[in-house]
Amino acid sequence: MPNKRPSASRRAENARQKAERLRAEQRRRERNRRVMIASSVSTFVVGAVALAVAFWPSGSGSGTAKAASPPASATLAPAGQLTGAPVDGIQSGAMEQLAFHIHAHLQIYVNGQQKQLPYGIGIERPYQMTTDADGNPFAEGGKAIYWLHTHDQSGIIHMEAPIQVQFTLGEFFDMWGQPLTTSQVGPAHGQLTAFVNGKTVSGDPRAIALNAHDVIQLDVGSVVPFQSYTFPAGL
Repeated sequence: MPNKRPSASRRAENARQKAERLRAEQRRRERNRRVMIASSVSTFVVGAVALAVAFWPSGSGSGTAKAASPPASATLAPAGQLTGAPVDGIQSGAMEQLAFHIHAHLQIYVNGQQKQLPYGIGIERPYQMTTDADGNPFAEGGKAIYWLHTHDQSGIIHMEAPIQVQFTLGEFFDMWGQPLTTSQVGPAHGQLTAFVNGKTVSGDPRAIALNAHDVIQLDVGSVVPFQSYTFPAGL
């Protein structure tokens, strides 16, 4: 007897499962690239720790030195609880949308001390957690993931949407559930100095656009010279 052709519903289910496997493989490859980058620089970081410790308190330097990441206790505030409903019109879905896929970097200093961004901004709990090569937490996903989100505490902001979208720093802080003004950044209070790609910017910090490979630095209180950032390969 001839083989029966799968039903239309079964073919659609097979296509959906294949698409999910492809997306999972893409996320795995991106995570592996981060692991390879972290492993390749680990020797350098160990040798630079003493210099980095001396660098953080004063905030002095040429503006090109890269200090080691602060400890997890230096995280400003955890990600807020999300419900999957749109935030500032930014939507969420069960999986990441990669038709539009760019990254920016945000670094925050409070009176000369760097503060980490939390993982899971823009991801609805419960998180799907794993770790990187150094044992740092990494939120792969959750109940839902928004077009604007963070996976880890590196400061990398992921912008992934089905269409091209212009996001702003204010929208990112709304996704985080934290305030952003000229005198307050999250729970930190003080005069704000903002840099974008090394240039000081004035006005409402919420209006700062998030473009591909922008490096944004927010100094609350004392001013730290702009610190450059190199994006990992593949981002």
